[in-house]
Amino acid sequence: MPINISENLPKQLYRAEQVRALDRAAIDTFHIPGIQLMENAGAAVFTALRRRWPRAQRITVACGAGNNGGDGFVIARLAHEHGLAATVYMLADASRQRGDAKLAFEKLLRTPVPIRQFGGTLDEPCDVIVDALLGTGLSGEVTDQWKAAIDLMNHIKVTAACPIVAVDIPSGLHADTGSVLGIAVRADLTVTFIGVKQGLLTGEGPEYCGELLFDDLGVDAKIYDQVDSPARRITRDDVSGLLPRRKRCAHKGNFGHVLIIGGNKGMAGAALMAAEAALHCGAGLVSVATRPEHVAAIVSARPEIMCHGVDNAAKLKTLLSGANCIAIGPGLGQDSWARALLGMALETAKPLVVDADALNLLAHEPLVRSNWVITPHPGEAGRLLQTQASHIQQDRFAAVRALQTRFGGVAVLKGCGTLVCDEKGGIALCGAGNPGMAAGGMGDVLTGLVAGCIAQTNQLSASTHAAVYIHSAAADLAAMDLGERGLLATDLFPYIRQLVNPE
Repeated sequence: MPINISENLPKQLYRAEQVRALDRAAIDTFHIPGIQLMENAGAAVFTALRRRWPRAQRITVACGAGNNGGDGFVIARLAHEHGLAATVYMLADASRQRGDAKLAFEKLLRTPVPIRQFGGTLDEPCDVIVDALLGTGLSGEVTDQWKAAIDLMNHIKVTAACPIVAVDIPSGLHADTGSVLGIAVRADLTVTFIGVKQGLLTGEGPEYCGELLFDDLGVDAKIYDQVDSPARRITRDDVSGLLPRRKRCAHKGNFGHVLIIGGNKGMAGAALMAAEAALHCGAGLVSVATRPEHVAAIVSARPEIMCHGVDNAAKLKTLLSGANCIAIGPGLGQDSWARALLGMALETAKPLVVDADALNLLAHEPLVRSNWVITPHPGEAGRLLQTQASHIQQDRFAAVRALQTRFGGVAVLKGCGTLVCDEKGGIALCGAGNPGMAAGGMGDVLTGLVAGCIAQTNQLSASTHAAVYIHSAAADLAAMDLGERGLLATDLFPYIRQLVNPE
């Protein structure tokens, strides 16, 4: 997998400006000298480097201006003190160093570590490259010598099998959005400090940061009371807090009735997978409303599903009355049959989960609703917000907030680092999941999971958080056993059952 998200990471996520505010609070309010934080940061990266690559003896450190470069100076000095051969390449003139970075540079000057101005080459042989170039303050596209240095570092990584460790964030990656600003370092390991930057975990962030480690640099935990967090991570706690152990006297009526609406001609499998997902996460009863010609196939594949042939919207009315959560969209299509069923479903006051072609139909006739969950991927999100998928991916946090504002309820933006924006505008991010999920049917499984959790709990946002985590974590477990490539949506089912049953 391209990223290793530890469950030990803090739950709270921050934008770059908020991490800077935390840093200032540590210095101004809790009186930790800035140079001490810099020393702690350098030590954290050096320790992680030695643990990951214990045989490394030659370290190249690429340093920019500012505190990120200052951290690099500390790393180079520590490498020398521990008997490693370190070389520093500077992309900023030494006279530009200020404050704590200047202090760190002056300490480095008292060692024999070679300090060279970057001239287009990193010609010293090395075992590990340290990226201490740009940090979190970057907002514009990377250009000139900075671009050349990053390109060269990535080239050496590939051609010389030389791994890269990034200091705080891979240079060129936007800390707030996870978008690449023209070019970015492809790190094997990123050690981030004080607060976890939200862009590391979504968009292109996971592809570029590699394994992600966090170090609080020894700051007082009270500093986190000083700054609000705009987002949080979804974790296993979101599942265990929602789905506790069942009472011994429980019966199927206690766990809700899900109705899946979908499965147009040739697409019965989508409705079937959504229904199976709802069953596997614990819904008491699951019904499917689909094209009449699909009933026999669905019942033979999964007899626990109550499958109903519906050739017109009027026949859906009774089924809607019997369910306490409705999911519509998997395999729905966009013909007159699909539009009629969606119209009937929208007339109910019951919670809805809306996905796939139901979202594409909704894009043509937008409406606001408080008790639904919409679950678009970036392409569908682009249609809902009348823009391109590429624009959605440039700032996924802004996009998921815009989806919730425009359509109400709870909005899910699927993809690497799936985001959930709840009814109050709070954003949560799921760092689980892997590229094996890039396969047909995965979205249908998520739809069924969300509906199944809502049916059991009647909690819209909490159920969505739990379902998103179950979905991605199940895919990770399946990939560990079977591998990512060739992973099928139905491979998730046994792992879903494992995750929804508390230890």
